[in-house]
Amino acid sequence: MKYGLIKVAAAIPGVRVADIEYNVLQIESLIAQAEGKGAELIVFPELCLTGYTCQDLFRQQLLLDKAEEGLLTLLDFTRKLDIAAVVGMPVRVGSLLYNCAVVVQKGALLGVVAKTYLPNYNEFYEKRWFASAADLEPQNIYLAGSPVRVTPEPQLFRTCDGASFGIEICEDLWAPTPPSNELALAGADIIVNLSATDELAGKHRYLCSLLAQQSARMMCGYVYSSCGYGESTQDVVYGGNAMIYENGQLLAEAVRFSQEPQLQVQQVDVERLRAERQNNTTFRTAQDGAMALVIDLKAVQPRDFELIREVDPHPFIPADNEMAEACEEILNIQTLGLCKRLQHTHCDKAVIGISGGLDSTLALLVTVRAFDRLGLSRKGIVGITMPGFGTTDRTYQNALQMMSALGIDQREISIAKAVEQHFLDIGHSKDNHNTTYENSQARERTQILMDVANQVGGLVIGTGDLSELALGWCTYNGDHMSMYGVNGGVPKTLVRHLIRYISEELRMKNEALCSSLIDVIDTPISPELTPADGEGNIQQKTEDLVGPYELHDFFLYYMLRFGFRPQKLFVLAQKAFKDKYDDDTIKRWLTTLCRRFFSQQFKRSCLPDGPKVGSVSLSPRGDWRMPSDASSALWLKECEGL
Repeated sequence: MKYGLIKVAAAIPGVRVADIEYNVLQIESLIAQAEGKGAELIVFPELCLTGYTCQDLFRQQLLLDKAEEGLLTLLDFTRKLDIAAVVGMPVRVGSLLYNCAVVVQKGALLGVVAKTYLPNYNEFYEKRWFASAADLEPQNIYLAGSPVRVTPEPQLFRTCDGASFGIEICEDLWAPTPPSNELALAGADIIVNLSATDELAGKHRYLCSLLAQQSARMMCGYVYSSCGYGESTQDVVYGGNAMIYENGQLLAEAVRFSQEPQLQVQQVDVERLRAERQNNTTFRTAQDGAMALVIDLKAVQPRDFELIREVDPHPFIPADNEMAEACEEILNIQTLGLCKRLQHTHCDKAVIGISGGLDSTLALLVTVRAFDRLGLSRKGIVGITMPGFGTTDRTYQNALQMMSALGIDQREISIAKAVEQHFLDIGHSKDNHNTTYENSQARERTQILMDVANQVGGLVIGTGDLSELALGWCTYNGDHMSMYGVNGGVPKTLVRHLIRYISEELRMKNEALCSSLIDVIDTPISPELTPADGEGNIQQKTEDLVGPYELHDFFLYYMLRFGFRPQKLFVLAQKAFKDKYDDDTIKRWLTTLCRRFFSQQFKRSCLPDGPKVGSVSLSPRGDWRMPSDASSALWLKECEGL
């Protein structure tokens, strides 16, 4: 395991019912393939050593003896292999027979886990042959010549670098209280399931839902292997399922109804799962008293690391097939938040600065939705465009057109004379385009908005987004301040999608507004606080100064949601942006984020109220509480070493 990632495999071997010699060869072949791919753990189906559908042959001593010999062969085969294999087979303990999973690594039998819940309904009648783990008396036995402890208590198998997995078998997952509940609460990062699930119309969909839900509820990785082609089709058919889940998300799956053996290999992010559990107080409370017998796996040789799992470069952006639903949900959260604030303050007026940029456009659209929802006149929305020294004609015209198309109270107040007077008052040269030059304009605009709000008895609606707040890319007591910030929980990469969603909704209703919204989306991001070039083009482009927002949002998501360190953020970004940014670029902007995130916390410590819309928030009253003088030294030092 490196960077918290452990490589696991779910295997579906070819099987011949009761032909143990053949089955062992098939299992060995897949173990070798998985070892070659760097997998540290491989899971096989239920009773795969004999075949699940042996029926009354499970009462034949010859079959049981040969199964034990097959295990002995596997032990010998794995003697020089680091990979841990979990294989299904029948195991005799005294006068009882159990449906078991055996854990094999480096020629050693490390554990035996018996199935707890035995289905005995419809097409299943396992109680005819097997006893439940609940019937098992703790004892030491010899299996394939190896001493091993058998017990009904939960067992965890721990790798040499600290990751642990627990085992359940098929029906155990379908029970009201699956063993995986207790295993995960006792510390299992991964649950493996050896299964023999027959195919019925609609059953697969339910199975996938069950696996997703259990892995999400237990915040664990879940490796599922179910038998396939080769099992008896006398009454039912086994289609073969090999699936790997992580906290509700499907990472890999085999092709069902294949006639060939299959192997699915993927990485489970144990560090990410532990971060989720650490943050979830409900999970921590449920853990009280959860215990398990811990069995350590053998030490293994270090392996070369390769990140094979896909990494979404835009974790804040919904999938295409979920985009419309997600955008509508986010807009409703923003809208209802503002509705409540307006009603609570008995306000029927809102004041908002309209620059023609992304953030103010989204804030305006949300405000219009809120007024429409409350049945208030749109004329109660005072939209003010405040051209300054860097305002371009493109953004200026878009601001005017949007306000006109939306039917709000439209005003224009130039800040040029007021800011020039302010420069005279404080002795600052208009030709010195430094931070004072820029921030004076931002604060003048905020003063105008606040004073107009006093005039009309309204609220100033904040426009700043989550990404700007993280970078501190806002003027303290300027655009940093408002009476309600509707965009504070929305990352910059998502703003465009929300505006595009609204523009598509309006395409047939308001063509002029739709055209302006599309142009806003296509306009380079800029505060427009320094003069444009001779042709009126924007010179001050935000992403040239602080870095690409898609990179910063990527870093933010994994840093804030899971607490990943810069080293891991760098590795993930290399994978996610391999065709877009080189290593030096990623390192440069990661360093920028770490530096600015810590130095600008004082701005976030006094943020105005605003709704949380996703899993990441920087509200000092909610998700992110950090002292304003916390040191960034640890993070910056690790960035230097990348």
